[in-house]
Amino acid sequence: MAAGITSNTSSTSITGTSAASTTDTKSIAGNFTQFLTLLTTQLKNQNPLDPLDTNQFTQQLVQFAGVEQQLKTNSSLDTILTNSKAASASSASGLIGRTITADGAATDLTNGKATWTLTPDRAAARAVITLKASDGTVVATKTTTLKAGAQPFEWDGTGTSGLSAKDGRYTITVDALDTTGTKVAVDTKVSGVVDGVDLSGSEPVLTIGTARVPASSVKTLSAPTS
Repeated sequence: MAAGITSNTSSTSITGTSAASTTDTKSIAGNFTQFLTLLTTQLKNQNPLDPLDTNQFTQQLVQFAGVEQQLKTNSSLDTILTNSKAASASSASGLIGRTITADGAATDLTNGKATWTLTPDRAAARAVITLKASDGTVVATKTTTLKAGAQPFEWDGTGTSGLSAKDGRYTITVDALDTTGTKVAVDTKVSGVVDGVDLSGSEPVLTIGTARVPASSVKTLSAPTS
């Protein structure tokens, strides 16, 4: 079930950008050298009674120098970007096989078990927990209480009808109230073993079964499973 690491798109894009910058730098360097040669030749052969306007040449010289510096800066940025993406890919790939906890509301029901971590900002006297399938259909609703702080919520896959739901991806929502009837905010997190990394986007995305978790949303991780 492990997902493959797909980094071809990013690598191609970076290589193309670097190649273009290198070509542009060589081109401007050639033009700059040619410009200096022409400038020197014209200054040597100018009519003493009608000298050339060196101000114009000076302005062009400054412009060429500015463009050359910008291309060098772009080349440096391309190198930094390439190194950054490579480091990010290496770091994310190292998470395969490790158990992570990340911000999120969707996780997999596997063999009749799905677990979330719920963290209300204070105790809730009444919390209505709704579980939805990937198509948005409400599969189960649970009413409970929540204490302050992080706590696990485990679902055995039993739906409102009493039948067992199929394995797959499910999303949890929590509507909680305190003893005064005031709404209580509840943070949700998901956990699981990383079985793949998708590097095709701007940020590495970890896969846990069918669930996709942005690497930036990871809060905790544990040692690789044996």
